[in-house]
Amino acid sequence: MRVKMSVQVLVAAMNQNDYSLLEKMKIESDAIVANQCERNNIESFCYNGYKVIYLNFAERGVGLNRNNALMRATADYCLFADDDEILDDGYSKKIETAFERYKDADVIIFNIVGRDTGRNKTQKVKRINKLNYLKYGTARIAIRLKSIRNQGIYFYQTFGGGTEHCHGEDNLFLTDCLNKGLKIIAVPEFIASLSDDRGSTWDNGYSDKYFMDQGALYKKISPRMWLLLCAQDAFRRRKSYSKSFVSSIKLMINGARKD
Repeated sequence: MRVKMSVQVLVAAMNQNDYSLLEKMKIESDAIVANQCERNNIESFCYNGYKVIYLNFAERGVGLNRNNALMRATADYCLFADDDEILDDGYSKKIETAFERYKDADVIIFNIVGRDTGRNKTQKVKRINKLNYLKYGTARIAIRLKSIRNQGIYFYQTFGGGTEHCHGEDNLFLTDCLNKGLKIIAVPEFIASLSDDRGSTWDNGYSDKYFMDQGALYKKISPRMWLLLCAQDAFRRRKSYSKSFVSSIKLMINGARKD
């Protein structure tokens, strides 16, 4: 007899004052909504037959927010999500099916629709490694919770929106997964779309701070190879950056050495 595995969505949210987010996101599984707001309380209730927990904390920092949900997760499989996502119908079945199909996968990266995600669209199943993992954001990642727990993997709380370094918590999470030998794959199935209701809370374009934070991120990713990572970034994105190759790499180096 086939045993149905459980799925839980771990939502990083901000300033939610009611439960309308559940309908907006089309939640159809158990869920934990980590809501950074101006109050401190925990609410647990049933929504359309599913168990939902709201963690309302007067805190800031996306890594801390995701960790609050992750440490309380209970399902076999968990999907990280943001509060500007609309989940596809049947998403929980897609997640369960994917982990059943790829039984040795610890982390599965799905496709999402919206903004600049098209350039990172997965066309066929592929293994994720240290040469191709930096382009994937958290809000498309599903995990086998037992694997993550066994390795003690959590999000860095000094990187990402609301912290001293404006981005990178997703890169560092996957870095830890790879460093600890977990298997990550990307699959062509779509799991959600992004709404246009809320832009990024940290993205102010390619400012000086962005480059310095990028340098700090690369040093955290690889204390030995960070300078090479800075150089390849400055070269590869030289047409996107408004600054020259030399200016961008200098700022990244300054950020890495300052951290």
